Amino acid sequence: MRLHTQQFLGQENEYTDWESANYAILPVPYEGGVSFGKGTADAPEQVLQVSEYLEFYDEILKTDPSTAGITTLAASPVSANHAEMQDIIYNHTKSIIASDKFPIILGGDHSISSGVFRALQEKYGILSCIQIDAHADLRDSYEGSKFSHASVMARIREMTSHALQIGIRSMSKEEAEWIDSEHLAVCTMHAFRSGRFDWQTVLHALPDPVYITFDVDAFDWSVVSSTGTPEPGGFTWDEAIKVLYEIFTAKHVVGFDVVELGVSPHDRNSPFAIAKLLYKMIGMHNIARKDLPL
Repeated sequence: MRLHTQQFLGQENEYTDWESANYAILPVPYEGGVSFGKGTADAPEQVLQVSEYLEFYDEILKTDPSTAGITTLAASPVSANHAEMQDIIYNHTKSIIASDKFPIILGGDHSISSGVFRALQEKYGILSCIQIDAHADLRDSYEGSKFSHASVMARIREMTSHALQIGIRSMSKEEAEWIDSEHLAVCTMHAFRSGRFDWQTVLHALPDPVYITFDVDAFDWSVVSSTGTPEPGGFTWDEAIKVLYEIFTAKHVVGFDVVELGVSPHDRNSPFAIAKLLYKMIGMHNIARKDLPL
């Protein structure tokens, strides 16, 4: 596997060796499935660059997650053909899995997630999905494409009936009707904050293993302001970290992606927040996994 010249955490990260690393980050500089704001293609490189300034020690987890071994692969090639791009992501993820590494996909727009999920489901058979996002992403197609970022959960729900969507605060009438008619486990941000949706019970009922797809527009603008389709009223940093910690400690997570960061020349905060989020998620998984297989 070809490694990236810019490793996550920078030159001070001593544990990037491919053979011994447990975690493999695949940057996917793709925005072919977006519909509004641009900039997601440049996001993976920006996150890698700012990751050099993270402290290695996690004061909450009381550990140094870097010692588990985090290696960063060369960026995935991209294609303007949406279906072909799905196959590219699928094949890259299969290679990571075959090497017994935990796959972390750094996007790029959200359309890439269904290709990752397909590769992991092939390995595990039964695979649940937890989506943390502002949008339901349940449109069958959008702007003429079944592989739009607005359709990613529709594609994933074709592969599994085991899914939990958290933080949703934007959807079409058709998506709302599908959620109601099929009783889909969709926890809106309003229901999350008001306690009207018992997402923890749904979480614990999901069969293992689990894949997490994290769209950064799930965050409030005070945390991440640079994203393609922003929505007000999202998670605070502490809310999101608490949700993720509960997921990682309750379930056997076998992969995750972080997608939809945009790049703005006037915003240094958002890429740094996402670099830290990525590192926190690695740390949570490393503590929770214990003797679980990757």
